[in-house]
Amino acid sequence: MYKSFLELFSTPWSRAGVLMLVSLGLAFLCRGPLSRLFLWLSRGTQSDLDDQVVSELRRPIFSSVVLLGAMASLFHLELSSTAAYWCFSLLKTGLVLIWMVTGIRVMVLLLRWLSERPDVQLVQPRLLPLLDNVARVIMVGGAAYLVLLSWHVDVAAWLTSAGIVGIAIGFAAKDTLANLFAGFFILTDAPYKVGDYINLDSGERGQVTDIGIRSTRIFTRDDVEITIPNSTIASSKIINESGGKWERERVRVTVEAAYGSDIDKVREVLLNVGLNNPSLYQDPEPRVRFRSFGASGLVFQLMGWIERPEKRGRVLDALNTEVYKAFQQAGIEIPFSQHDLWIRGWPPKKPETPPSEGDGPNVSNPEEGSD
Repeated sequence: MYKSFLELFSTPWSRAGVLMLVSLGLAFLCRGPLSRLFLWLSRGTQSDLDDQVVSELRRPIFSSVVLLGAMASLFHLELSSTAAYWCFSLLKTGLVLIWMVTGIRVMVLLLRWLSERPDVQLVQPRLLPLLDNVARVIMVGGAAYLVLLSWHVDVAAWLTSAGIVGIAIGFAAKDTLANLFAGFFILTDAPYKVGDYINLDSGERGQVTDIGIRSTRIFTRDDVEITIPNSTIASSKIINESGGKWERERVRVTVEAAYGSDIDKVREVLLNVGLNNPSLYQDPEPRVRFRSFGASGLVFQLMGWIERPEKRGRVLDALNTEVYKAFQQAGIEIPFSQHDLWIRGWPPKKPETPPSEGDGPNVSNPEEGSD
């Protein structure tokens, strides 16, 4: 029986089959008891990142053990050089693709965990799309390089050709590359984020709806979406109305009262308008300031805080209406522009000159010139 057992392993196909069975057993062992053991050990940690990583690694480890067993089995088979080349290249390509997908998934989990940590936020949430794209490009590029090596392709010649083609594409698509680099700097510097209200020095104002690698989209108050290249935004002045400690914004209503008006009464009327307006915050409460002596009247300013920048137009319309009505009821005059013209003197009157002889008939002798 012992000799028959040895004779069973004397053939290449029997040894290959035994190696495949052993690799399958190891694969099921890694996927079953060992993975449960690692999951049980990871439950003692405060973070759930290790639990998710172990769950993601179960299938690729199982597939990798099976593929490695298949590669070990092929060594015991008498295959031709062409068949061995194709078999080993396909198995290596499968290993690379499996771990490329696994690496992308683990990288996404790691980036999310770094951005959602309650104690220290190492990655800003706004950078997640950029870092995700960079990680995917690196993973796919590395996988493509390993696949080419597994098929014994001369990578140096490909890299040289890619460099020449890259230079030509760079000159042809310089505007696109400028937008890409500008989008990278916008995502890292973060002068605004999605949902902010921004003003550009070119006159556009609206809410940011999307920040892409090539362009930024803003939604105006006219329900029109504008797509602006990132290179244009990167070189322009940006006013972020939603930036700062909070999103609320202060509005100002400037009004003039005629000279001779009661200043305390004007203050009281304006303050009552601000306190009775439901769109203004009461903490901090509205304020009234006597700004200057104008050309036609006393310049006052009512200031208050609103919840969001997009409400500024409606709130200013309501405040202007209420201020005008309140001034009419209180008898406070809103002056209009008046200008006094002082004439220092008239120019001297020119003396009258007698007419010359050739200008008309001689009135001293009416008989001359008449028949």
